[in-house]
Amino acid sequence: MGFFLETLFGGLMSGMLYALIGLGFVLIFKASGVFNFAQGAMVLVAALAMARFSEWIPRWLGFQNALLGNVLAFIAAAAVMFALAVAVEKFVLRHLVNQEATTLLMATLGISYFLDGLGQISFGSSVYSINVGMPKDPAIILDSVFDGGLLINLEDLTAAVVAALLVAALALFFQYTSTGRALRAVADDHQAAQSIGIPLNRIWVVVWSVAGLVALVAGVIWGSKFGVQFTLSTAALRALPVVILGGLTSVPGAILGGLIIGVGEKLSEVYLGSLVGGGIEIWFAYVLALVFLLFRPQGLFGEKIIDRV
Repeated sequence: MGFFLETLFGGLMSGMLYALIGLGFVLIFKASGVFNFAQGAMVLVAALAMARFSEWIPRWLGFQNALLGNVLAFIAAAAVMFALAVAVEKFVLRHLVNQEATTLLMATLGISYFLDGLGQISFGSSVYSINVGMPKDPAIILDSVFDGGLLINLEDLTAAVVAALLVAALALFFQYTSTGRALRAVADDHQAAQSIGIPLNRIWVVVWSVAGLVALVAGVIWGSKFGVQFTLSTAALRALPVVILGGLTSVPGAILGGLIIGVGEKLSEVYLGSLVGGGIEIWFAYVLALVFLLFRPQGLFGEKIIDRV
């Protein structure tokens, strides 16, 4: 039972990180009705900005305080993501209002490649590290209950708590604020939202800014654990099954989908990996997503769209 609980906790912690990245996909889809393939590139740019600013700012201002450097670097990186949100709205989305979803999808692909190049030009192409003081050493808990206790990775636990707090804040934002309701209205029908006075351009800036903030938090966590390199943009695509499972329009669905996939990956690898030669953790999430696409394509909490003909 102790080993099972260790595996379960590890899966839940990984699942919260998946949910955090998947949330970025959900935010953009809720506001524009299109899947944002640029989310992985946004995570990469945000992580690169955080890593580089944490080096540059203390050198520019002449101080050695790591905490102050990280705080200023986070603010600077958030400003970069806000500037990107404004630029995306002004130069791309503003000109594609009421266009087909396929057109918007191709636009996000173009934004993704542009951000990959912009990140390399602006911040370099080496592997960088982010050190925000997350604990690296594991800890033993419940040693009085289980023989030997449970081994918990404190870094994963800290990351999961941060991700859970951000997800909860965003869920409340969408549900109980006027801006959140406006975002849902824009997602349902762009023209109808405009007809009742909702400023579409401002709403898109808000949602891309929020998605940029989510990408920044995800980038800091992933960068702290594994380092910042250009494979990070493709690693973020591992969250695709999360939104397929939970539903492209559901914030709670992104959370539950991330937890299910995180736990499923760990348990299947540990208990079934030896039966099939290992490697289940790599493809488990995609097979599960395929099953959902076949039998429940809207996901667990997604909206089932019915068109009259």
